[in-house]
Amino acid sequence: MSLRTLWRRVRYGRAIAVVSGLPRSGTSMAMKMLEAGGMEIVTDGRRGADEDNPRGYYEDERVKNLANAPDKSWIRASRGRAVKVISFLLKDLPPNLNYRVILMRRDLTEVLASQRKMLDRRSETDDTPDERMMELWQDQLWRVNYLLRKAPQFEWIELDYRQTLRDPAAAAKRIAGLIEGLDEQAMAGVVDPALYRNRAADALSTPRPSSPTPAGRTDGRR
Repeated sequence: MSLRTLWRRVRYGRAIAVVSGLPRSGTSMAMKMLEAGGMEIVTDGRRGADEDNPRGYYEDERVKNLANAPDKSWIRASRGRAVKVISFLLKDLPPNLNYRVILMRRDLTEVLASQRKMLDRRSETDDTPDERMMELWQDQLWRVNYLLRKAPQFEWIELDYRQTLRDPAAAAKRIAGLIEGLDEQAMAGVVDPALYRNRAADALSTPRPSSPTPAGRTDGRR
């Protein structure tokens, strides 16, 4: 542990566990792992489980207003707990706190396929070309990695979605190495490989349906 990290822990107190990543990248799975491991979760419960996320979303609507909210005191009140924050909004977390970030990564073709299916089920559309969407996501992930490497408020690990499903025990061990006091066995036990439904090979072979009417963005930009 660096002296800077030690000083920040003394100065700003307990860290907030943050699960982040692109949409459809396994963030809800990681939140469920933290919950099973014994960590209290910050969620408003407004978005219930559905066909796209049978185990629930673990979201809090206040996260969507991080960029513009004048009062972010609820973030400070979340010390010692876990909150899900989309990768685009990590930069808007207050810098005078400590964060332990689990960044979920997933093959972008799978992210795209999963996002398409979710929008289709909700009768929503997005006319952004697939290639452009992938470029936006790649750019966003580059920026997020740069932020996490450079900003002193973040300690972090990166977990691959597919590898977590293949070896949940290894993923749980890495999470426990970042966030102390969690039950590794319980975390690994809630990972369900049956929920891996949009695989890269299938995604590449599935044609995109026509989308005549644009809807809200799906790249996290607001």
